[in-house]
Amino acid sequence: MNEPESAAEELALTLTRNGLQRMTARVLAVLLFTEQESITAGEIGEQLSASTGSVSTALKSLGDAGLVERVPAPGSRREHYRCPDDAWARLLSNQNATVQAMLHAAERGIAAAGADSVPGRRLAIMHDFYTHLMRELPAVIDRWRKGRER
Repeated sequence: MNEPESAAEELALTLTRNGLQRMTARVLAVLLFTEQESITAGEIGEQLSASTGSVSTALKSLGDAGLVERVPAPGSRREHYRCPDDAWARLLSNQNATVQAMLHAAERGIAAAGADSVPGRRLAIMHDFYTHLMRELPAVIDRWRKGRER
């Protein structure tokens, strides 16, 4: 295994250890390490010795997260995919929905348990944390994007 292949496999293992499905992690690693501007699902499947269905499922999952996009490939009938330059900002932006859901769950919990109860105090800390994230994440993403433009 050459150095880029080894690094790609290591990245896939890291992503898997941190919650990504194994095939999804491997597909993302291929997209990040390919020398091509874009790649087809078939080419990904060949590199990974994986079925078309498993690659397709992984691409859909990555697309839903904003980590993969379809791109036109002049002269090709097949769909081409790439990891967009702002994939990580998209991923974090998509997390805003999760953060908002956690914030609402904390609010519902506080209302149900009572603000002065032990659970209510715990949930208030949770609420404060997610309120802070909702306030800070958009600014962090904006600063990163502005820094990239320079």
